[in-house]
Amino acid sequence: MKKTVSKISYFLLIISILSCQTTDKKTTVETEKINPKYAKGFTMERGEGFWKVEILKPWTGAEKTFSYLILDENSDQPKDDFDAIIQLPINKVILTSTTQIPHLDMLGETDKLVAFPNLNLISSTTTRARIKEGKITDLGSGPAANPEMIIDANPDWIMISTLGDDLRYLELLKAAGVPAVINGEYVEQHPLGRAEWIKLTGILLGKYEEAKAEFEKVESSYLEAESLPTTLSGTDKPTVLSGVMYQDIWYAPGSESWGAKILENAGGKYIFEDQKGTGSVQLNYEFVLDRALESDFWIGSADFKDLETMGESEPRYKAFEAWKNGKVYSYTQKRGETGGLEYFELGYIRPDLILKDLIKILHPDLLPDYELYFYEQLNEKK
Repeated sequence: MKKTVSKISYFLLIISILSCQTTDKKTTVETEKINPKYAKGFTMERGEGFWKVEILKPWTGAEKTFSYLILDENSDQPKDDFDAIIQLPINKVILTSTTQIPHLDMLGETDKLVAFPNLNLISSTTTRARIKEGKITDLGSGPAANPEMIIDANPDWIMISTLGDDLRYLELLKAAGVPAVINGEYVEQHPLGRAEWIKLTGILLGKYEEAKAEFEKVESSYLEAESLPTTLSGTDKPTVLSGVMYQDIWYAPGSESWGAKILENAGGKYIFEDQKGTGSVQLNYEFVLDRALESDFWIGSADFKDLETMGESEPRYKAFEAWKNGKVYSYTQKRGETGGLEYFELGYIRPDLILKDLIKILHPDLLPDYELYFYEQLNEKK
């Protein structure tokens, strides 16, 4: 019996020692959680000398989350596991989506960009000036950035969009010591939710307060514009058709999507408001023709240069009253010097400009002095 008791006591002593060691390693670090106002895809926590960021929705339907630690200069590292650890200050970054380019411009950090895949897609005049000076490396024009070139560039971090194929390189980049941060802004369905991802970029650059201030300017502008059509009755809201055909399938924004939301905020009656979905919905032509034949406006008609070209590409477009009446609008007014559409670069961070464009189209009297920024009315022929 004594031997048994002795063994048990020894075992409990070992457990006690291991418990103490475990407690030492799991030292609690106090943080302040700062919840985004509109974005659902990430969370932020501020601690003494560091930030913790978690990406909750890196892509549509994702079950995996990603966590990142951003350390202030000369700060200590909390004892936790992260998908990437980033040390401030930052000197060199790589982006992979044009929607991220305006973040650097707005934060005055354009000079930090050292590489990007397919430079011709970039419209930003500030960034294009640096491209002309040879200060930004082209990572290639394929479906994904070149991992060898990324590693050679040795950036402080790379921001990866989950719309591309760069995810397959995460482990390779981690092994090479290149912190890779997932940007899932496109998953957001509230227009201001997408814009709020500038706060993530701000944290990664050590400029959170500046990013917060820039976002609040956009938020204020958006909410002010959003309030304009609120007094309209249902009969005052024109019907709006959206989308185009591709191989006999009509692709249009689902009723829960970013595109449908902003049309609603602009005082439009979206003709497919009962077609559920947070992305594109696929419809057949007969259904669209029956539903939208007499729609007042057609907004978001791809990037056709004029009505004639649009009609020639798909003769069935000519059946719609909006096409016949010339009430077709596209987001093609602003193009970069190498052909990139500014709408797909600046639009995510400036939804207020898109909203004002749509209000001007649908209810011009509400913004009498405003001039369209992204959108333009298609003429018969240019």
